[in-house]
Amino acid sequence: MSVLEKIGNFFGKFMAIIVLVVAALSLFAPSTTIWVQTKWINYLLMIVMFGMGLTLRLEDFKLVFTRPKDIIIGCLAQFLIMPLLAFALGKIFSLEVGLLAGVILVGTCPGGTSSNVITYLSKGDVALSVGMTSVNTLLAPLLTPAITYLLLKTSVTVDVVSMFLSIIKVVIVPIALGFIINKFFGKYTQKIIAILPAVSVIAICLIVAAVVSHNAQKILSTGAIVFAVVILHNLLGYGCGFLLGKALRLSVPKTKALSVEIGMQNSGLATSLAGTAFPNLAMATVPGAIFSVWHNISGAILANIYLRWQEPSEENTSEANTTTETNAPSEEN
Repeated sequence: MSVLEKIGNFFGKFMAIIVLVVAALSLFAPSTTIWVQTKWINYLLMIVMFGMGLTLRLEDFKLVFTRPKDIIIGCLAQFLIMPLLAFALGKIFSLEVGLLAGVILVGTCPGGTSSNVITYLSKGDVALSVGMTSVNTLLAPLLTPAITYLLLKTSVTVDVVSMFLSIIKVVIVPIALGFIINKFFGKYTQKIIAILPAVSVIAICLIVAAVVSHNAQKILSTGAIVFAVVILHNLLGYGCGFLLGKALRLSVPKTKALSVEIGMQNSGLATSLAGTAFPNLAMATVPGAIFSVWHNISGAILANIYLRWQEPSEENTSEANTTTETNAPSEEN
């Protein structure tokens, strides 16, 4: 294994811990990370999205045509369940308008690349996860501003045009550029893909550091309520995805992918959009930053839980293999 692969694996394996440490430092000792400027957030997110584009292939989009039902289910679930959960939680907990806007932005954003990693670790349907993330991301320029407007129009002015243009610039263009480069220079890009997890984790950490350190006082002043809403939003997303998969009688790998895809959001994008769409609501950036930390922790825990959940046929095969190995004659005999 090359040095780059070892570095990438290290950051991928300990992502949740690394992000948590950075968030804690930024919250309780903001002077340590306040040098990270909030104006860098868009550029950092573009780096993450460019990295996502470098990993995409035409085969990832063929799933849309070969398994359209699965993709449609994932798309509808993503843009209905999480926004409605966000709106309901915001109203139940009587969040002030800035936090409400931030929570709803998290809900209306597509799933992030973290969902693909957690699905892989869960032994879920990775192809479906990548397909859902890709399609939902491409639909985000239209659906994210539209749904945000519908849910917030009575509470705050939503700059739909700015949101649309921001998603195009920060998400679609970098992904498209990465995809094109990978298409024509694949043999070169494959050499740097191993380091992408490290680059993504560093970028996410800097985004979290920028938002948390510059809003540490405000975050602490909100008390536990915003943390409770973010955690519930994420966990209910996982739960709704799981129940939907069971209700539709999807296979275990598909259900895992659907659950993870719905629960894990592109919270970095939500943080970026908050500054663009709601420049006068400083607290709107906070839910996205907290979600970035929390969903990586919960995702790692969920992966360990889902790893133990297999199709009945897989469990029988595993038991049969164990029995065969136990009963097999030893080499000494």
